[in-house]
Parts: sequence; structure tokens; C-alpha cells
Amino acid sequence: MAKQDETRTTDSKEIERVSQRLDALDRRLDNIDSIVSAVAERVMKQPLTLNITCPRCNHKIEIAIIGSSKPGV
Repeated sequence: MAKQDETRTTDSKEIERVSQRLDALDRRLDNIDSIVSAVAERVMKQPLTLNITCPRCNHKIEIAIIGSSKPGV
């Protein structure tokens, strides 16, 4: 009987730990969603240019993204 109680306690602790980790993952995904949404809104309002350098060959790449609204003057 004591062994069953110990197993139940261990199982409930494991379930609680998994639940906490899922909650943390959910919060992180919400934060990522907020950041991506903010970047998307910014891109839609004005042009965005990314300058990237390849770490292997040092080739420079420029990526320009223009939103659907006209840039203001």
C-alpha cells in the first residue's frame, strides 16, 4: 500500500512538472507571437532592409521588404 501511495505521489509530481513546463512553453510562444506581430506591423508601415553577411564566404546579402502601404515622405 505504501508503494502505491509513493507511486501516486511521484506521478502527481511528474504531472505537475510537465504542466509547469507546458505553461512556460506557452508563455514563450505568446512572447514570440507578439514579437513577430510587431515586426510584421512595422514592415507593413515602412520598408525594411536586412543586411546579412555569410559566415563562411563573407558574401554580403541585402534583403529589402516593402509593405503594402506607400512609404511616407
